[in-house]
Amino acid sequence: MTSGTSTRAPFLVLLDVDSTLIEDEVIELIAEYAGVTREVTEVTERAMAGELDFEESLRHRVALLEGVSAADVAAVVDQVTVTRGVPELIAGVHEAGGYVAAVSGGFHEILDELAARLGLDRWRANRFEILDGKLTGKVSGPIIGREAKCETLLEWAEELSVDLARTVAIGDGANDLGMMSAAGLSVAFDAKPIVREQAHISLRERDLSQVLHVLGLAG
Repeated sequence: MTSGTSTRAPFLVLLDVDSTLIEDEVIELIAEYAGVTREVTEVTERAMAGELDFEESLRHRVALLEGVSAADVAAVVDQVTVTRGVPELIAGVHEAGGYVAAVSGGFHEILDELAARLGLDRWRANRFEILDGKLTGKVSGPIIGREAKCETLLEWAEELSVDLARTVAIGDGANDLGMMSAAGLSVAFDAKPIVREQAHISLRERDLSQVLHVLGLAG
């Protein structure tokens, strides 16, 4: 994937969102409005470590958010901190003819604005069920978990005419292992032990511009 190749064949970099593309766990930020931060954080930690089924844990956490207003959820995007090196990574990949996408166990209500702002080529996440301007405590539609993340990588690689060998999956939690196992290159980013053990490469420093060095795209 070096910038000096003459064919400039396309490639795809697919990132997890919470604690990867961004520094935060969005559901924990929303939990503050419901006064259930501690409960949600505990479940999140166990799910990311692979101790709990992700889909079941997500339904449990979302149930705790029942009654939070859609306006409060929308306001969370302004609390999010983009991880260091993200703009450089996106610019570098685009300059080399690649695509940058994100798939999240988080929520479209926050990711849509963030992804558009960053200039991502594709993104996908869960959706809250909202009734009368408030969260019902349920997820709308199928849950984006480990299997769905893997399916997303395969789907977008086909759509974009990218060979699977030229796909890169970057994540930190157990629900990222599906897409990481399917990708040509898997990168554990400041990840849980279960992810570091299975990834091709492990990056400890929270700076996503390091990925450009891994791909041979940095000077």
